[in-house]
Amino acid sequence: MSGHQHDEGHTIAGWTGCTVATAGAAVTGLGVCGWRPGIWLGLGVMASAVLVTWGLHLAGWGKPPGVRPADQWGLKVRDRAARGGHTGCLGCRLAGRRGAPVRTHIAPEPAVTTSHASHASHASRASRASAPADLSP
Repeated sequence: MSGHQHDEGHTIAGWTGCTVATAGAAVTGLGVCGWRPGIWLGLGVMASAVLVTWGLHLAGWGKPPGVRPADQWGLKVRDRAARGGHTGCLGCRLAGRRGAPVRTHIAPEPAVTTSHASHASHASRASRASAPADLSP
């Protein structure tokens, strides 16, 4: 591993996608210079770079969003958690992989200890549904 002291995101998926996109840009450049099929061929190659990168990411050769632990910074380290999806990753969500659910803390409703407990629960349920409360006994 090189002397990098932070995660720069170098992955097989990233390098492969960059290489394919660069080749597509070169072919597009040839098309601009006079080889007309090169424009469309190059644009197609650049579009395939997105699909190649996405496929490699889903296969575990990419990286999840955020900084990885230091032992996973190496280029040839495969991400074993990719099969279930990464939390907060657009590519995983597009593939139908949701990742670990994000838990949010929801405070429980306070307990009503008055004699009108049933009326209070009806009122709180109605106010949550944006409907008028029926407080008839």
